[in-house]
Amino acid sequence: MKLFIYHTPELTPSDRAPECAIAVDVLRATSTMATVLAAGGEAIQVFSDLDQLIEVSEKWSQDKRLRAGERGGGKVPGFELGNSPLDCTSELVDGRRLFISTTNGTRTLQRIQGAKTVLTGAFVNRKAVVEYLLSHRPETVWIVGSGWEGSYSLEDTACAGAIAYSVSKLGNIPPEEIAGNDEVISAIALYSQWQDNLLGLLHHASHGQRLLRLDCHEDLKYCSQTDILDVLPMQQEPGVLKKG
Repeated sequence: MKLFIYHTPELTPSDRAPECAIAVDVLRATSTMATVLAAGGEAIQVFSDLDQLIEVSEKWSQDKRLRAGERGGGKVPGFELGNSPLDCTSELVDGRRLFISTTNGTRTLQRIQGAKTVLTGAFVNRKAVVEYLLSHRPETVWIVGSGWEGSYSLEDTACAGAIAYSVSKLGNIPPEEIAGNDEVISAIALYSQWQDNLLGLLHHASHGQRLLRLDCHEDLKYCSQTDILDVLPMQQEPGVLKKG
């Protein structure tokens, strides 16, 4: 098993696909996706285009759908939800499909949807991701950070490092043996430095600061927690994720 970390979807190779690809958008799309499925959501369907999201979701009855839209950290007007995992209570999402479009995370999922297996990871469900990798041992794994509008994102790289760190430690595999590129070693080092203060790391991150300006303090606290959800969002068909 070789892990490759890419800081943004734009940095992934365009001429091949891995056996397994993991989208990471800690703040907040993949944290929200894990939360929705853990709370009983039927599925998550992702879109980069808001008009397409509305068109497809119109085919579902109102009591079986939820629309979540986020641009620039804020909720899209007219949608039931933005991109806060704290709003995704079991009372609201149970049995419903979440139709979601976010600034960064949904773009990442669309970039990697051709992989044999597509998962989403965040700090909150890191353990479930690692357990899948260690039990299935895919030959090539891309861990793809969503970044922010095409640029590097501190929290996504730290989460990718958290996944790689646990695969190495729990699988008793030296980091240099699983590292497919240098980004793996640097991401493990980043996570190792901050693993006891992930909330502090989120406060340092530019997107964390952006969310703090929007008064999303509790979102940062929630998204900084590790291994609190035993759920693995897995692509069942292009753009549709269910419990793996």
